[in-house]
Amino acid sequence: MTPLELLALIAVFAIVRVAISIGVTAPVTVGVGGEARAPSTRTVIREYLDAFIVAGLVALFLITFVVRTFFIPSGSMEPTLQVHDVLLVNEFEYRFTRPHEGDIVVFPPPVTSTNDFIKRTVGLPGDQIRVHAGVVYRNGVALNEPYVMEKPNYELEVKNYGVYVDGVPLDPVSANIPSREKWSAPDRIPAGCYLMFGDNRTNSEDSHIWGFAQASGTFQSGQRKGEKASFTGHAFLLFWPLNRIRILH
Repeated sequence: MTPLELLALIAVFAIVRVAISIGVTAPVTVGVGGEARAPSTRTVIREYLDAFIVAGLVALFLITFVVRTFFIPSGSMEPTLQVHDVLLVNEFEYRFTRPHEGDIVVFPPPVTSTNDFIKRTVGLPGDQIRVHAGVVYRNGVALNEPYVMEKPNYELEVKNYGVYVDGVPLDPVSANIPSREKWSAPDRIPAGCYLMFGDNRTNSEDSHIWGFAQASGTFQSGQRKGEKASFTGHAFLLFWPLNRIRILH
């Protein structure tokens, strides 16, 4: 359930609560002989609605600012995450810190999509990144990636103020590639930008297709140029199905 859907449900409960309260006389709680009477049906309903409204407001706060669920719709993160897995995402963490290498992150992609994407952080601002012969090199050091389902079948390199895949630079018309003045060096990831890969490297729509994800500001180029960029949160727990419950690394 999205925050907007939850807010709508809370509003419905509140309207019903007000409707029930209008015109209700004070309940008689003591019988003729002094015995206590059970609360009226309306009183019971009002008490339940009050509880639902309070619980809904607490849940709304949590999913807006602290934690939310995320449903895995595709196989791009296999084998780490399977289709139909359900995760908990920490929305609080990245308000104060930025992703670390290897973090599994939920974020709005720089391409048109109705849903957030989930990928693994491979390159951080200032990093040199190269993918050669199926191995990812970060600042010249090969990454140990036991979580990868299949090694990438493409060559990639951050160089000449762009992201080159099989020797061809990604087109800023369709990919998020900042303009030259945003780069501190022609072969280092610009400030605020991140290179994100799916663990199912050859079957993932990720940075080798659409360029950089961004932690803040607006997308520099590509399909969503000028739209707000951010990180939704850090996926930290796989909690469904029950036989796959575990902390994510």
